[in-house]
Amino acid sequence: MQHTFGVYFYILIAAVVLIWLFKRFNLPPILAYLAVGILAGKDGFAWLEQSEQMHFIAELGIVFLLFSLGLEFSIPRLLAMRHIVFGVGVMQVVITTLVVMVLLWLFGISMIAAFSIGSLVALSSTAIVVKQVSGSPLLRSRPGQLAIGVLLFQDIAVVPLLIALPLLANGSESLWSTILTALAKGGVVIALLMAVGKWVLPRIFSEIAQTRSDELFVLTTILVALIAAAITSAFGLSMALGAFLAGMMLGESEYKHQLEADIRPFRDILMGLFFITIGMQLDMAFVVANLQWIALGLFGLLTLKVAITYFVTKVAGENHENALASALMLCQMGEFSFVLISLALKYALLNSANASLLLSVGVLSMAITPYLVDNGALLSYKILNKVAPNLLTKNSQSYDNGDAQFDEFSQHVVICGYGRVGQIIARFLKTEAIPFVAIDSDTVRVKEAQAAGENIYFGQAKQKEVLKGANIAKSRLVIITFADKDSAFAIINSIKQLAPKVKILVRMRDDRYLSELKDKGVTEVVPEKLEASLMLVSHVLFLTGVPMRRILRRVQAERSNRYGLLHGYFPGDSTPLSPDSSDHLEFLHAIAITEDAHARGLSLGDLNLTKRRVDVTGLRRDGNELSFPPSDTVLKAQDILIVRGKPRRVERAERFILEGR
Repeated sequence: MQHTFGVYFYILIAAVVLIWLFKRFNLPPILAYLAVGILAGKDGFAWLEQSEQMHFIAELGIVFLLFSLGLEFSIPRLLAMRHIVFGVGVMQVVITTLVVMVLLWLFGISMIAAFSIGSLVALSSTAIVVKQVSGSPLLRSRPGQLAIGVLLFQDIAVVPLLIALPLLANGSESLWSTILTALAKGGVVIALLMAVGKWVLPRIFSEIAQTRSDELFVLTTILVALIAAAITSAFGLSMALGAFLAGMMLGESEYKHQLEADIRPFRDILMGLFFITIGMQLDMAFVVANLQWIALGLFGLLTLKVAITYFVTKVAGENHENALASALMLCQMGEFSFVLISLALKYALLNSANASLLLSVGVLSMAITPYLVDNGALLSYKILNKVAPNLLTKNSQSYDNGDAQFDEFSQHVVICGYGRVGQIIARFLKTEAIPFVAIDSDTVRVKEAQAAGENIYFGQAKQKEVLKGANIAKSRLVIITFADKDSAFAIINSIKQLAPKVKILVRMRDDRYLSELKDKGVTEVVPEKLEASLMLVSHVLFLTGVPMRRILRRVQAERSNRYGLLHGYFPGDSTPLSPDSSDHLEFLHAIAITEDAHARGLSLGDLNLTKRRVDVTGLRRDGNELSFPPSDTVLKAQDILIVRGKPRRVERAERFILEGR
């Protein structure tokens, strides 16, 4: 047990250090996880041995990843992509498999072994490609949609391949009937999941959301993804396919953004473990001994898959830039390729040398994939501009916003919290024709507002994915209506990571966190109690005959001075004096200067009370009151000095004034 703890402790340290190091050089975390796997494997420090349990946990990362991907798709959108999934996807898998088979057969490799290699080479990495495009404009770009559509068919194609390889090894004559049976099962389970997702899951999440329990919502999300994965697995299909279908069904609900935010931490951690297991499979001794063959194999793999994918995408009617960009995204081998390699080895369809070569080429192709995905559009533009500039189109790097609800919004206001305050703000924004998007976690309120046509959706505003759904990067202002300090600071941190320049207005009950919020980059803080006092004072002054212009000038001056005149008050018996509250309150306190007081005969400048973080707000002498007396004022006996500060500081200042210590 202690040894196991030490192993995972070392892996965690390595992951933290390497991810930080790779980020410093603007390299994706996936490469860091692969490096951790190499360190943890037999060619590194041998911290961890391969195990079925570890592979299963790592596979859960793919399950959650596909669940997140499903949330991005709706049924109409998937139907609109059917020509990509079952058109481009089918052509890519079939043609790649056949071309590789023929090439290997010409080099003397048996037809069965050639089919095994061709089928696993045809697959690409759903895990890496989807992880790279998730949350970025690439997901809604045409190359991104092409890549996702092809990957979806590849995940479906894995099912008959997993069945076919063992049957080929045994020489079974019932191959096609077995595959057709598996596909029939697949149709049944897909229909079942779609029905459950459409009519059952929304009701379940509606009940869960009404409990207002974050823990219950997260647990239910995880449970739904795992149950869907288990159902497809029980029918002999990929677990990832079930998770994708469950996510797709929920992608049309108002819980979409909150579900994605809840699942992301688990997805990212488990995906990291998956890539560590991939890195552990890389045999560094074999890589060094066969470096030239691995380099040749890597070049051949990338060139062949780019050429074939580019060709089939062009045949489907795409322009040259999109075809080449999507081909660059899909030129690697996939995670299911490693599963097929293990299966082919188990049934002696491949020898260990070929398996090691394929494994090495696959890992290296996956290592360069993040760069190719992120820069696919730019690389395709540069390649075509150099080779055939006449093939370029004017909109080569434009993005299709798809059916994203608020993607067309710009210069809008995002309202975090749609309670009474949020709704009042929204009404005034409507009167001025200013667009807004509201976020709220009360399911009843969200449904009522949506039924009335309001731009609102369900989610926790502190989650970055939820804020992305409101297109916060293009907003002009974010209003946080929560008076809760912790929620406000969490939302501000997320906003600053997504849109550091957007203006933020925060509502607070009082001004105790005003300075801290300003330091965080908040544009305006509205303390309810002080603003209510200012409004009351404004009415009092107006009713006593003070001109409105002077009132407005005084109120604005107080706001600019961070409500300086409103700070501090005389405490009473009912004033809360707990340690927590006293750290934020500022009191006014009257100190009588006696004959033997230390401060008698000294000026306020000599006392230097500002050093003790206490302000002098007034001096009463001979029945007259002087506000904010100058520093050269000399104190006399019988003077009353009014000071302002936090309770403990005021106590220490009084002791110093009277006793000199």
